[in-house]
Amino acid sequence: MSDTVHFVELPCSGSPYKIGVVTLHNEASLNALTLDMLVCLKAKLETWHEDDDIVCVVLEGAGDKAFCAGGDVRTMFNVMQSAGPDEIENFCSMYFTVEYQCDYLIHTYCKPIIAWGHGIVMGGGMGLYMGSSHKVVAPDSRLAMPEISIGLFPDVGATWFLNRLDAGIGLFLGLTGMMVNAADAVELHLADHLVLESHKESFVEQLQVADWDCVDDTYEVVTELLEGFEAQISDQKPELQIMPYFNHIQQACSANDLFHVADNILALAGDAKWLSNAKTNLVSGSPITAHICFRLMKDYSELSLAECFRLELILAVNCALLGEFKEGVRARLIDKDGQPNWKFANISKVDSKTIDDLFVSIWDQESHPLARLGHY
Repeated sequence: MSDTVHFVELPCSGSPYKIGVVTLHNEASLNALTLDMLVCLKAKLETWHEDDDIVCVVLEGAGDKAFCAGGDVRTMFNVMQSAGPDEIENFCSMYFTVEYQCDYLIHTYCKPIIAWGHGIVMGGGMGLYMGSSHKVVAPDSRLAMPEISIGLFPDVGATWFLNRLDAGIGLFLGLTGMMVNAADAVELHLADHLVLESHKESFVEQLQVADWDCVDDTYEVVTELLEGFEAQISDQKPELQIMPYFNHIQQACSANDLFHVADNILALAGDAKWLSNAKTNLVSGSPITAHICFRLMKDYSELSLAECFRLELILAVNCALLGEFKEGVRARLIDKDGQPNWKFANISKVDSKTIDDLFVSIWDQESHPLARLGHY
């Protein structure tokens, strides 16, 4: 069955404790998150959060290609294409509200969540992944926030987690939407452990036989098990791509305005394919997204996690109403012509009022759908 989430409670040896296993099951769409999937996931995580017998949760994706490739933007496109402003606002408010509530729940969970990020981890998948206490990558993992290519912006808490990377790195990833391999992900602190995909079953079995009755720190137990498997990675670790350019990227992104940052990125020396792809994504991506990303990285780094999600919900719904998001999805995923007709030709043409308006809430403080987030 596609477009669902599977939940299993695995018994632990000689005790009442159990391991919760969540499998995102939308393999045909690389486990993209539909609204129904998010509703089910949130409800089960809330139940397990209160269940003292659940000692930890493993979060995985079905199939061998992806943990999760993002949100269900195709459905959002259909709504943006056929509905009026009120319906667009209502649907997108509902979708992003549930998604961000789910992400926030994972960030603030009271027991370990191990996200097994094999294959593609992008967009909405990054929202689930980055909130987890133990972020696992496999040698084939590729992580990205590629929203610049579809006219949205790095959301799902990226205002929080990209701003907590080393200076300039989050901005670079947001502006280029580039894929980060497993080795770079660990070095950049986007991931915690690099483990072979073939070791997942053994890892879960070790969780089941752990003596949880004698454990003072469940997080430490999970960490020690993952470190044991990490030591077995041997020569299957992918070659670092970003890290050799780390200082150059930081310097390029230290400029005080977007125009100089973009010029600096495009001037980075090197003929590596990943760097060429990063530059192409920046040039061909949405100029509006670039401006949003720059502002989020420069002006909103001090927001709390809950405040980040509240701001992102405002931006997400406004982006859906603006039309840039719809056009990006059309060009990249629906018609696949690769020729989005962005509202502005390049970042220098963007009207600052357009960006200012996107940051203006359509709700007052009390009626904001995420008003209670962080205030329980």
